[in-house]
Amino acid sequence: MTIRIVIADDEDLIRTGLRVILDSEPDLEVVGEAADGAAVLPVVRARRPDVVLMDVRMPALDGIRATERLLCLDEPPKVLVVTTFENDDHVYDALRAGASGFLLKRTRPDDLIRAVRLVATGESLLFPAAIRALAGRRGGSAARVPGIERLTGREGDVLRLMAQGLSNHEIAAELVVSQETVKTHVGNVLAKLGARDRTQAVIAAYESGFVSPR
Repeated sequence: MTIRIVIADDEDLIRTGLRVILDSEPDLEVVGEAADGAAVLPVVRARRPDVVLMDVRMPALDGIRATERLLCLDEPPKVLVVTTFENDDHVYDALRAGASGFLLKRTRPDDLIRAVRLVATGESLLFPAAIRALAGRRGGSAARVPGIERLTGREGDVLRLMAQGLSNHEIAAELVVSQETVKTHVGNVLAKLGARDRTQAVIAAYESGFVSPR
């Protein structure tokens, strides 16, 4: 199956470079481009991509608001933020808005390709150290994240391990349970927190104080 991609970035050189890298893979196809956030929505509606590579700092409409609008579509694409600085607060806000992960513009081509394939399958691209650093600048209180208090003890354990960046396989080994059991717990955590994916659940854990970013 071919993964269809739209690139949203206000720099022509960046869009061209990303297109060359992605179109070189037999299972990836760039089907559209947008030079600002406001132009992304009509391109996505017309081209129906699986993944959108989204710059966060763009004219007319930034990548955060553009991500929010995309994820309100009936069949939204996955959004992968591409940014210059990993400590950019805009990255954190885009992840909160529902982006599946982020990459730096200096990322190696192989890592970019791997990330696109990963988020296209429905997985989130989690960088726990970077998210922890961004969350540490925000603070938060339990009252801001409904659902945290409804987690069972085991679900809480799973969320803490998710915040460390562990996969389901690694969590299963840590807790000495099956991967199917972990998958069930992860699903319950996402449902109770109203989180779209693991990244949003981890952000909720930090913002509520359930997991400390320190």
